Amino acid sequence: MLNFDGRTAFVTGGANGIGLGLTRALLARGAKVAIADIREDAIEAALRTLDNQHVIGIPLDVASRGGFADAAEEAERALGPVSLLFNNAGINLFQTIDESSYDDWDWVMGVNLHGVINGVMTFAPRIKATGLGGYIVNTASMASFLCGGAPGIYNTTKFAVRGMSESLRYSLAPHNIGVSVLCPGLVKSHIYASDEVRPATLSDNAKPVDSTAVARLAQIHEFGMEPDVIAARTLDAMQENRFHIFPHPEFEDELRTVFDEILADFRPYPADAGHDQRVGFEKMRRASYAKARQAARERA
Repeated sequence: MLNFDGRTAFVTGGANGIGLGLTRALLARGAKVAIADIREDAIEAALRTLDNQHVIGIPLDVASRGGFADAAEEAERALGPVSLLFNNAGINLFQTIDESSYDDWDWVMGVNLHGVINGVMTFAPRIKATGLGGYIVNTASMASFLCGGAPGIYNTTKFAVRGMSESLRYSLAPHNIGVSVLCPGLVKSHIYASDEVRPATLSDNAKPVDSTAVARLAQIHEFGMEPDVIAARTLDAMQENRFHIFPHPEFEDELRTVFDEILADFRPYPADAGHDQRVGFEKMRRASYAKARQAARERA
């Protein structure tokens, strides 16, 4: 079973919401934690609530590869080799794809997808090099399964994070590094105020902020799940080596309905030319996929 005591964790988006909940939970289990966040004032506020010598704050824009490399060096100088990585930082634009601009795409993709890529590419080689194993949790969302018209770009990034995480799980399992994808629903967080951290370089084509809509979203997020609850369920899932972490059980029936609708779109078409050869190849692929899933489940 995964032991958190004495390990060093790196948590992006760590100064509020799920990230801060994870930080509190990790510290309570004896881990050392580097909080990375783009909001320096939020880092300072978070550190004031964490009277623990084994936590530091690092300003970081996760969309910056160079920034991630520098942050990794700073974290490991202060706390030792990172073996627990939580790619948690995320932002949102509550709008449809057809109403979005290229600047919108570059901003949301830069944080929600490339931020995860940068975290993995920075830390996975480091964790492998220690030979001590570890764990990576990438925060996606129930929006990585369930779509509406909005938020379109957000859905796109979260679907990608889910697929990336599954592939990564199989490649890192032989190195005793677990991978999970965290798929929360509504959370008590400040994601509704994402425009506050939008870079000026990607703001030229941004829609004006609708303060009324932001206030409405703030009220809705007050009913979100407490970050500490999500954090506790996340660490428990890591110890059980579960790939999907679903902290909100209320989505189970809806997800089952969606999966049934997907399967209902298959049709019993007659065999076409090349069918037998293709099925033969797929048999090998299917066996390899099953073997990878089993190996990842048995990693711990």
